[in-house]
Amino acid sequence: MAAIILFARGLTKHYDGIKAVENVDFDLTAGQIHALIGPNGAGKTTFVSLLSGRITPSAGTIQFDGADITRLPAHSRVARGIAYTFQITSIYANLPVFDNVALAIQRKGSKHLKTDTMAALARVGLDKMADQTAGTLAYGHQRLLEIAMGLSMNPKLLILDEPTQGLANSEIEAFKALIRAVTPQTTVLLIEHNMDVVMDLADQITVLNFGEKLATGTPAEIRANKAVQTAYLGG
Repeated sequence: MAAIILFARGLTKHYDGIKAVENVDFDLTAGQIHALIGPNGAGKTTFVSLLSGRITPSAGTIQFDGADITRLPAHSRVARGIAYTFQITSIYANLPVFDNVALAIQRKGSKHLKTDTMAALARVGLDKMADQTAGTLAYGHQRLLEIAMGLSMNPKLLILDEPTQGLANSEIEAFKALIRAVTPQTTVLLIEHNMDVVMDLADQITVLNFGEKLATGTPAEIRANKAVQTAYLGG
């Protein structure tokens, strides 16, 4: 049986009485693609911000790779192998594409900076744009650059927040191939509105609604779940 690389118990975040995330138990199996879905305002981004250390929980615990990381800041979680690409692109807009990835790789102490950087860009199809200023890329290409930055750190867990937003259909197909290729070496947590992408890629899906976990299961189980249909899938 595959190991659980991350689990959260009773994870909760309140803002002035508003329950953004409420008592969520969550398991991530190593080497799988796990999708997190739910209506707008369901608490998805708050939840992954708790996992990545960008915000601290009001209650609950998080364990990653055998260690309690509940109170660790984001940079310490990055050092332990968690990479999180934001819903809003977090590239260095004034630097060349190459430098964006090189800075990420440098943190890992690479001895082959140029080779590793170009290899990371080639994985997402941006190697021919290496000299272009990152802020001048089309929005979809900026998202791909962000994924290259995350993958270049060889994370144990890659969290992708709305990665296909702004991508053309051909780029979405390439993205799906890329994500399949990084598993099982890397575990992927995918926050995604494109249900075709979710159903095609995910091994497991967790549904949040009003900050609470509504269901977890395989794509087939989630499709057949009446509560999910009512809350989210429009069934």
